[in-house]
Amino acid sequence: MSTEAHAAEAHGASVGTNIAVWIGLVAITLLEVFLAYKALEPRLMLTLLVVLSLVKSALIMSYFMHLKFEKFSLVLLLVPAMIFCICMMFIFFFQEPSRIIQMMPH
Repeated sequence: MSTEAHAAEAHGASVGTNIAVWIGLVAITLLEVFLAYKALEPRLMLTLLVVLSLVKSALIMSYFMHLKFEKFSLVLLLVPAMIFCICMMFIFFFQEPSRIIQMMPH
């Protein structure tokens, strides 16, 4: 392996990969906006939006923060923090649907 190839590999993905990831992120964002205008049950909508946000955050962390190319110990340091954030999102977001359902006229 040449020195230039090793240096390029150490700095992350190629330009084509970054553009593909960016297009994927834009597509997921458009899907989230589309879902926001659909009349879905609040619990289902929040679940879908949280899952799509997790996919987007995984792509961003892997490629744009270069975690895919880092040592595994750094990934192990950040994954528990991400799990904590996900748990906090579920705690705070899933109180809303129950409140909205209670406020609906019968």
